[in-house]
Amino acid sequence: MAPKIIAMIPARLGSQRLKEKNLLEIDGSPIVLRAMRKAESMDCFDEVWANSEADAIGDLAHSAGIRFHKRPAELGSSSATSEDFVYEFLQAHPCDYLVQIHSIAPLLTRAEIGAFTDKLVSGGYGTLLSGVNEQIQCMMEDAPLNFSRDGMDATQELKPVQRISWSITGWNAKSYVETFEAGGCATFHGEMGFFPLSRPSGLVIKYEEDYKMATAMAAAGLGE
Repeated sequence: MAPKIIAMIPARLGSQRLKEKNLLEIDGSPIVLRAMRKAESMDCFDEVWANSEADAIGDLAHSAGIRFHKRPAELGSSSATSEDFVYEFLQAHPCDYLVQIHSIAPLLTRAEIGAFTDKLVSGGYGTLLSGVNEQIQCMMEDAPLNFSRDGMDATQELKPVQRISWSITGWNAKSYVETFEAGGCATFHGEMGFFPLSRPSGLVIKYEEDYKMATAMAAAGLGE
């Protein structure tokens, strides 16, 4: 029997850094609606759900022909964690795999969504993360991460640093729930893998400048 795969688009309406960022428009559509339509067009998902505390997001979901999960109000606050609202969603909608597609990564492509989902299911992962390979000298707390101070290596010879962007994330649903209920960190549970994205797809809108860059790149035809 084929595994049941659900796509979930989380969309909290409140935002402290960029007000109501999920309703910001690119190409005349709110970015959350852009994500809904993209997910709904994929044939790899058995169900597509928007997940929000806000009825306004539910209205957009219904207009796109996808399902709406209204999370409890307390899971829509700035203090709520993804651990909590993912677990609450999985309690209501059992599946084999959950793929979380962030609307605030509007340049994520359909091809990447499909390839990511294939890797999640075929790879036996508990957690599959996504992001951008940074193949340049990187440091953390003033110390080298992927280079030596003994010599200057060519950047193409360096081991890439895998910068997680959260554009798309996937989990084995059963082991996520089990880890959460055991008091562990379900977000990073089990066998972990990394799916490399294009640099535009790794752009996540958190600030006004991010939105301006995403809008310009979408106008250039990126993100489909």
